[in-house]
Amino acid sequence: MSRRYDCSDAGDRATGLREAASAIRRGELVVLPTDTVYGIAADAFSAEAVAGLFAAKGRGRHMPSPVLVGSPTTLHGLVTDFSEKAWELVDAFWPGGLTLVARHQPSLRWDLGETRGTVAVRMPLHPVAIELLNTTGPLAVSSANKSGQPAPADCEDAEYQLGDSVAVYLDGGKTEHGQASSIVDVTGKTPVLLRAGAVTLEQLREVVPDLEAGS
Repeated sequence: MSRRYDCSDAGDRATGLREAASAIRRGELVVLPTDTVYGIAADAFSAEAVAGLFAAKGRGRHMPSPVLVGSPTTLHGLVTDFSEKAWELVDAFWPGGLTLVARHQPSLRWDLGETRGTVAVRMPLHPVAIELLNTTGPLAVSSANKSGQPAPADCEDAEYQLGDSVAVYLDGGKTEHGQASSIVDVTGKTPVLLRAGAVTLEQLREVVPDLEAGS
C-alpha cells in the first residue's frame, strides 16, 4: 500500500522524508518532486531496486536511469575525466535543469542499465529532493511516468500512472517548470547538447561558446 505525504505541511514533510529514506534503504521506490518534473527514485547502488524502477515504468535497460545528487561535490566520487568545461556548466546551472552525461568511475558497483561506461547526472533545484538526496546519497531517478506517457508535473498524475509500484509519494505541489532537463554530453573534448529542455542552447553557449547542438 502506497503512502503519500503533503510536503507543504512541516510535520507531514518530515515524516514523509523519513519514510522515503527508509523505503530507499529497503530497496523500494519513491516518487519525489524536482524542479523539472516528478521523478521515480531508487537506490542507485542496488541493481534490484533499479530493475524495479524499470519495471514500474515499463522501460527496458536500453534506456538507462539518470542519477540525481544532492551536491556538486558528490561528482568527485562518481565521475572521471570531467573537463574544465563540464565544471563550468556545473557552476553555472547546478542546482537546476541540466543533466550532464559523463564517464563514471570504473570502480563503482552499480547497474543503471546499458550505460556504456557513462552516467547521466543532475542536481535538482528543489528543497525536498535535495533533503532526501542528502540523506540517502545518489539516487537513480527517472521521470515518474509509464514509458510513452507524458512526464508528470504533479503528484496526482504520478500516482495515477504508477500506483502501488511506488512505496512513498512526496507531494510537493505542481513543479515549477513541468519541462524535462536539458542533457549535455561532456565525455568528449567539446560538450554536445543531446536534448533541449529547461536550459536553452543559447544559455549553455553563454558559458561554453563552442558547445555543439546534437543532430
